[in-house]
Amino acid sequence: MTRNEDVVRRMNGLFVLSPEAFNAVYSADAAARIARRTRLLAPPQTAGSIRTQTHLLRDVEILFSGWGAPRIDDAFLNDAPNLKAIFYAAGAINGWATPAIWERGVVVTTANVANAIPVAEYTLATILFSLKHGWRLANGPRPTRGFEIRPEVPGNYRSVVGLVGMGTIARMVVKLLKPFALDVITYDPFLSDEDARHMGVQKVELEELFAASDVVSLHAPDLPQTRGMVTGDMLSTMKIGATLINTSRGRVVREVELIDVLTQRSDLHAVLDVTEKEPLPPASPLNHLANVTLTPHIAGSQGRECERMGQYMVEELDRYLAGEPLLWQVGPTQLAHSVHQLVAR
Repeated sequence: MTRNEDVVRRMNGLFVLSPEAFNAVYSADAAARIARRTRLLAPPQTAGSIRTQTHLLRDVEILFSGWGAPRIDDAFLNDAPNLKAIFYAAGAINGWATPAIWERGVVVTTANVANAIPVAEYTLATILFSLKHGWRLANGPRPTRGFEIRPEVPGNYRSVVGLVGMGTIARMVVKLLKPFALDVITYDPFLSDEDARHMGVQKVELEELFAASDVVSLHAPDLPQTRGMVTGDMLSTMKIGATLINTSRGRVVREVELIDVLTQRSDLHAVLDVTEKEPLPPASPLNHLANVTLTPHIAGSQGRECERMGQYMVEELDRYLAGEPLLWQVGPTQLAHSVHQLVAR
């Protein structure tokens, strides 16, 4: 035990999340470090088990959670009158957080940034491969000839990448694209001109973005005002050989209109990590169109990437116990602004 751990009072803690999330996110090392820094009141609980054992919440001061978190509303907080902080080792808080948390002065911090890293990396890889028409060529018949120049392929030089939405993930994508000779344009009504200049991106209207981009990557939050914002008319204006990438949420795109455009324009390609319904119904034409590449919602943290979220929360816990400013604290505005909503796990 370090000197710092000796002098810091051990606050009462409890894990409440799904067993799968606990095993994926909190590595043995992370769980052990939390156990050394806090006094864990019981073994890890689930949203279901804690409802039948509310007495466990009476003395909880720090809640450690993740995917499968319980809904933390007035009723929950009445059972946890001493709760001071929630450490959420995942991204979006929409599925479980309520305004009551902040009304009672509870601190909330999340691993949203940690979960954004693999999404940005997935997006970078997909953009670069799309600009080489890699998905189209890999899905087609095996080539019978060797190397040949393909003038219809945009390539990774002086091509235009359009980013819809400039939240945490898209900003990471901009940074990852810096080494490449690509022009980045963006649509985000909340992005200031100063921020755009600082990042080296050009602000445009949504319709212009679709018409001008060789690749369009969607990073808009799933909100009532953004659902269906990507229309068939916009998609139909895309350049010959352009690619649409969606790692945000399927409902941002009018899926029926997307299918119509892809059916009519075989030159376009769509790489979809998310769809309106997940899993995608077998009868959906998206399963059968040759110009569609589907991945099963893998852009976010997978495998050992999940442990990074737990590690972020351990480091955040150290700052909290030391009375230092938290790096990843969130407020009630995050309830209304999040790219990734929770999905069934």
